[in-house]
Amino acid sequence: MSDLNKIPVTVITGFLGAGKTTLIRHLMQNPQGKRLAVVVNEFGTAGVDGEILKSCADENCPAENIMELANGCICCTVADDFIPTIEQLMDLPETPDHIVIETSGLALPKPLLKAFDWPAIRSRITVDGVVALADAEAVAKGQFATDLDAVQAQREADEGIDHETPLSELFKDQISCADIILLSKADLAGDEGVEQARSTIEAEAPRKLPILPMSEGVIDPRVILGLEAAAEDDLDARPSHHEHHHHHHDDDHDHDHDHDHHHDHDHDAFDTIVVELGEVEDPEVLQDAIVRLARERNILRVKGYVAVTGKPMRMLVQAVGERLRAQYDQPWGAQPRKTQLVVIAEHDNIDEPAIRAALGA
Repeated sequence: MSDLNKIPVTVITGFLGAGKTTLIRHLMQNPQGKRLAVVVNEFGTAGVDGEILKSCADENCPAENIMELANGCICCTVADDFIPTIEQLMDLPETPDHIVIETSGLALPKPLLKAFDWPAIRSRITVDGVVALADAEAVAKGQFATDLDAVQAQREADEGIDHETPLSELFKDQISCADIILLSKADLAGDEGVEQARSTIEAEAPRKLPILPMSEGVIDPRVILGLEAAAEDDLDARPSHHEHHHHHHDDDHDHDHDHDHHHDHDHDAFDTIVVELGEVEDPEVLQDAIVRLARERNILRVKGYVAVTGKPMRMLVQAVGERLRAQYDQPWGAQPRKTQLVVIAEHDNIDEPAIRAALGA
């Protein structure tokens, strides 16, 4: 079944207090024309996050599209709670265009990704991307979370998790699993704190990831939704400390409110350019150029269709930072055969002539 028919799911991880609910509330207010659904699995603050989000419900994300999983971590209750909840969302009269899952801050992301492999839902959803939030100020101080006592209390309340795991390992797992990292509360950390947090995370990450500062949960939704990472097919690239000792079971499936006033400043930090090329002789050369661009100019996202000389199918290219996927998806048909790539980066990194030159335009 083509990925085009699958509902994309974005998984948002990060410790208690990192700002997951604030980010989701912002997405609900700026849904980019998408009908959203939200699943909240924040153990130990049961009800609170769900209530906050329900108070923001609107026609793009009505209250019935906001579901809570209050009893324990998703991976341990996958058959009883998680799958039925996802099925319920997929069976709504108006199917959501995008599902956002706020995980428990202590949940290991990887078993959750494995849960998407369940036959009942595998053909119907795809993990669009994993977004990890980290509190910039706390990470800069080497602490992982602002209120370590609250995180500890949350751990003790949840029988479904391994209390032995040091927080530093959980933090590393969240980073290893992510497609993009958001450093929340950047305004409180200041430039120096953000840089310190960035270097701490870069030292932990198994590969180069886009790391973006964020304040008040405000980030351009185009940067984190529509990553098309298909994380469920890419588990090996997301190493975890806990591959073998999740101790439950071995088959471990390890609102557009029209607030125009804040639509404006949302998009200031990021710019988008569209690069058009003719047919491309050698797609490998173009792919290498895209990866190099990410590395040298901190480009966040590149996506688009490539017309490859002599191939009737169009090639879909998707890059998040330096991770690139390319696949032939469907014939060009009546559409004009041309290569068109959308490039998204932070405002200061968009040097349009240099980007065009790097891509061979």
